Amino acid sequence: MRLTFVGKDPDSNPTGSPTVYRTDRNTWIIQGWTVTDPEAISEMKIPEGETAVEIPDRIVHYLTQ
Repeated sequence: MRLTFVGKDPDSNPTGSPTVYRTDRNTWIIQGWTVTDPEAISEMKIPEGETAVEIPDRIVHYLTQ
């Protein structure tokens, strides 16, 4: 898989998160904050092998590029 950097949260600290990447598989990779809220996780019913990350509204525009 090849990643192309798309953009990162302009208000992020020096660690550079959250960040958006585009892949050569016509998919997106989102680096964000791990969702750990038990109620939210139970509502999503996340299957084995998957996870959820949280990103701020201010970087959603990168997903339309």
